Amino acid sequence: MANERILWADDEIDLLKPHILFLEQKGYEVVTVNNGAEAIEKAKENFFDIVFLDENMPGINGLTALQRIKESDPTLPVVMITKSEEEHIMEDAIGSKIADYLIKPVNPNQILLSLKKNLNEKRLVSEKTNNDYRQEFREIAMRLGDRMNAEEWTEFYRKLVRWSMELSESTDDSMAEIFHTQRLEANEQFSKFIKNNYIDWLKNTAQAPTMSHTLVKSKVAPILKSATNTVFMVVIDNLRWDQWRVIQPKLKEYFRTETEEIFYSILPTATHYARNALFAGLMPSEIARLHPNLWLNEDEEGGKNMHEEELMAAQLKRLGFDFKFSYNKITNLNAGKKLNDSFSNLLNNKLNVIVYNFVDMLSHARTEMEVIKELADDEPAYRSITSSWFDHSPLLDILKKVAENNCTLIITTDHGTVKVENPVKVVGDRNTNSNLRYKAGKNLNYNPKEVFEVRNPADIFLPKTNVSTSFIFAQNSDFFVYPNNFNQFVHFYENTFQHGGISMEEVMIPFCVLQSK
Repeated sequence: MANERILWADDEIDLLKPHILFLEQKGYEVVTVNNGAEAIEKAKENFFDIVFLDENMPGINGLTALQRIKESDPTLPVVMITKSEEEHIMEDAIGSKIADYLIKPVNPNQILLSLKKNLNEKRLVSEKTNNDYRQEFREIAMRLGDRMNAEEWTEFYRKLVRWSMELSESTDDSMAEIFHTQRLEANEQFSKFIKNNYIDWLKNTAQAPTMSHTLVKSKVAPILKSATNTVFMVVIDNLRWDQWRVIQPKLKEYFRTETEEIFYSILPTATHYARNALFAGLMPSEIARLHPNLWLNEDEEGGKNMHEEELMAAQLKRLGFDFKFSYNKITNLNAGKKLNDSFSNLLNNKLNVIVYNFVDMLSHARTEMEVIKELADDEPAYRSITSSWFDHSPLLDILKKVAENNCTLIITTDHGTVKVENPVKVVGDRNTNSNLRYKAGKNLNYNPKEVFEVRNPADIFLPKTNVSTSFIFAQNSDFFVYPNNFNQFVHFYENTFQHGGISMEEVMIPFCVLQSK
């Protein structure tokens, strides 16, 4: 064990000799002083891993010494030790960002625990996490061999996301590699599960989980019927379950989480299909049939998500609602600020739908911009950049106002995204769509074993633009590549985040209901 250096300041330091000897026997190096002024000087002139400060010293007291030490080195952990239990002293110390707060008399083991928590926490947590995952590895592997239903898959995915987030804090890269391999295997099994059940779900909705086209009717409508306040439905485009898990703690100060569920996106897991289905309460072929003026096929020019407000209005009317609602789509910072500035106007509506496009823009930017690739080059970094965006976004300001006005908040999405690693060759004509995770066309050439193929789009309620049109979906971490310029194409898109196909990350997505505190 490395000799970590402790600076201990106490005007009765001689009485603490047994504690100091105990720490020295544990391998720590302890430097002692008996006043605040000397503690400040020692901390300036020498390197220490941590400082223990008595709060009640003559001359410069502990709180003043704490502030001076933090001015010199804001990152140096300082533990305050005091006889006093007065609340204002605790608040002052905590406000000065102390590492710990101990009440005298302290015993050696309390000191040791504080040291381990502040100096060794990351290593100890990493070791404990790795050991726990090793023990659960076999259980996860065995679970993958079971025939899980839709609900069991969502619980399994929650567990995988928890491990993904915990292991991302680990210092053991080999454990992260083991988990990555296990997640790939899980996605392989999940793809088989979707292939075996998806068509049946659409034919027999009673057997299906909640999906994009049934979400509003089954989950949102009951809230609208019972709510006596204004309801905000925020659709953060492309929001994965793990990204929700990093956002959710930031909302705890303002909301209590009432519902935290996972539902299933339809295929393709792309905005054109999944989000239109969500707002329409219909599958894409039904939208094309019932609202032909609001739907564009793959081969038609124009924006594919230009009529979400009209589709939502039609669905609400079909569900028997007759109230005023608003629809706002935020695609840039200024639009977010403008909505935040005009927030009070939204309180006149029973329902406010807000589509926020940042996460989707992030995934596309990651493909196209080298700097974003470097900032979000793996799953933990992808979560981190989402977290940082949320902290500084107008969306957080809007949600704070939702809480201040005691409104009900729904946060959901249309689909997720997956990091692609494995190129799969496909050949199509010039009218074939450009998405890397699904292809729609009449002359597709591919290996059927590598895709989920749907020769008749009507089987999965997708519009059929040509007699021979078919759909294929990439699975797991695959992405479609044309044979021409193969290597260049692979190099450009490999390890980017894409959507449209079948993976746990794209299909199983959050639906969360929060109430103001």
